[in-house]
Amino acid sequence: MVADARVSENSALIDIPGEHVIDRVLRRIPERPRVLASPPPASTATAVHGDIGLPYLGRALHYLRWGPAEMMERHRRYGPVSMSRSLGVERVLVTGPEAIDQVLGIRRRDFGQGWNYFIEPFFGRGLLLLEFDEHMFHRRIMQQAFTRDHLESHLRAFAPVARSAITQWVPSGDRSATVPLYPTIKDLTLEIAGETFMAVDVGSRRRELTDAFIACTHAGLATIRHSVPGGRWRAGLRGRKVLERYFTDMLPEKRRGDDSDFFSGLCHARSEDGAVFSDADVVNHMIFLIMAAHDTTTTTATAVAYYLGKHPEWQERVRAEALAADAETSIAGLDRMTDLDLVIKESLRLMPPVPGFVRRAVRDTEILGHYIPAGTPVDLAYQVNHLLPELWTRPEIFDPERFAPHRREDKSHRLAWVPFGAGAHKCIGMHFGTLEVKTLLAEMVRAYEWRLPADYRMPWGFTTIPFPRDDAPVTLRRRINAP
Repeated sequence: MVADARVSENSALIDIPGEHVIDRVLRRIPERPRVLASPPPASTATAVHGDIGLPYLGRALHYLRWGPAEMMERHRRYGPVSMSRSLGVERVLVTGPEAIDQVLGIRRRDFGQGWNYFIEPFFGRGLLLLEFDEHMFHRRIMQQAFTRDHLESHLRAFAPVARSAITQWVPSGDRSATVPLYPTIKDLTLEIAGETFMAVDVGSRRRELTDAFIACTHAGLATIRHSVPGGRWRAGLRGRKVLERYFTDMLPEKRRGDDSDFFSGLCHARSEDGAVFSDADVVNHMIFLIMAAHDTTTTTATAVAYYLGKHPEWQERVRAEALAADAETSIAGLDRMTDLDLVIKESLRLMPPVPGFVRRAVRDTEILGHYIPAGTPVDLAYQVNHLLPELWTRPEIFDPERFAPHRREDKSHRLAWVPFGAGAHKCIGMHFGTLEVKTLLAEMVRAYEWRLPADYRMPWGFTTIPFPRDDAPVTLRRRINAP
């Protein structure tokens, strides 16, 4: 059960207003203890214990409802290595820095990618799904688009787009307006992704593409994993076809041209021995990267705006430094916004856009002395690390100062704070994403003020990427003498 899921006013563990009938039903489901597999006779390892939950669904409904609270509860009940069942598959849940370090560091060659089960039909052969040498080959080529010079160029391209869009969120002549922040930011980040990665204005197709990306993202945790009418799985497959057609239609022109956008770069990139990406490689990478570039940024920017609305003293601090920067469009200018940087880091700690990694044991192995058979899916719930009291002071509280130079609680362990991943698969676009979030929030605080009611809790929903179930309505008030 998740008896202590609601912990404090600012907690990210669970923000569900009131007691819902679903909560009562899920809490009454009895434990169904299970051992994953017995170790071989000669092994000194111990078996992994856990709870398989409901038939077929396992613990899936618990995660979809409670997200990080569910992962924390498994950690408290069974320790850093436990097993559960989800959608008919028995899985191992790994939490805590020492256990995760076994998978990402000490025994990293024992574990391959495990995302395929969730997202391969929708984001097949994107960078996240590639393994070992093939992954490194593709990553080296793609890193050419994320050098500092390229990031400066991207920033100069998208900063005016962000500024123009954000100043129009409150209609001209009005003093305030209530904005559904999540879909509004999502539209803007897709537009920025189009400008930056494709050098095109998505224009009239924005709604179609946004819906396609949402369908693909949510399909990964569909409870019915077949193409049935009205199901998420079917919607995801349709969304994938929309995205394939969109990028495939653009390929010939991008192959012929010499533009400096990322799409063109993928079309012309060559390895040291002259190898190039196939058309299928280019399309697969573009679908995955555009999703990552706008979905994760949308969740992060929404979370930052939420915490700034709940903590007006931090909003004033961020606004002061944003106004002092005078809308300077450069990495150096954004780097000087240190208070905004603290708020973003704390928001990523409390609500990371990707709350864990998925791996798969490629051979019989161990994690902290627990036997893991070959083929076992392994979920690395690093968000639990972000909430452990042995790593953080009062971890349930919003406290950006914990990242300040005089404290640096994120240095308590090298895996204490890992919102961008770790190891070979660390997010290739982490610097680009951070620059984009900083730009969006700097423009927001220059143009508007907003306060959220004391009793409002953002009702996060949990799929592969967290999202606010209510679309995050925020009343923005235009600042007097706003730029």
